[in-house]
Amino acid sequence: MRSNHIAISIVIDAPIQKVWDSLADWERQGEWMLATKIWVTSEIRVGVGTQIQALTGFGKLGILDVMRVTEWNPPVSADVVHTGSVIKGTGRFELISMSPSQTRFNWSEEILAPRLIFLLIWPGIYSGVRISLFRFAQTFRHITGEPKA
Repeated sequence: MRSNHIAISIVIDAPIQKVWDSLADWERQGEWMLATKIWVTSEIRVGVGTQIQALTGFGKLGILDVMRVTEWNPPVSADVVHTGSVIKGTGRFELISMSPSQTRFNWSEEILAPRLIFLLIWPGIYSGVRISLFRFAQTFRHITGEPKA
């Protein structure tokens, strides 16, 4: 197995705390994550130790991602470890305040997979996450009353 890195950044027109509050609402992430349903599976719902599952797919076909929060630094960053049978590795959300009304959202993953398999799945993962992050950014335009692009 090899560690393979993916990273995407996007600027969101909202203050860092609003972005964090939306991002940390695990179950609502399914509203903007492409073809994904998410639920918390632990009694701990916030912070280190929170366990989350995400089912990504279409119809009856999907991949279950099992995660546990390993670092929690609101409103700046959160780290997870992927412990499922298919998806293994780590993930990180990082927020950087660019101004009182703008936040940079850095998303990154270290996916453990043979290099050839990673190269085959990379385009789908990258495209899906990029679309999802843009959908997430659009939710703030709706909240602030700005027209959607």
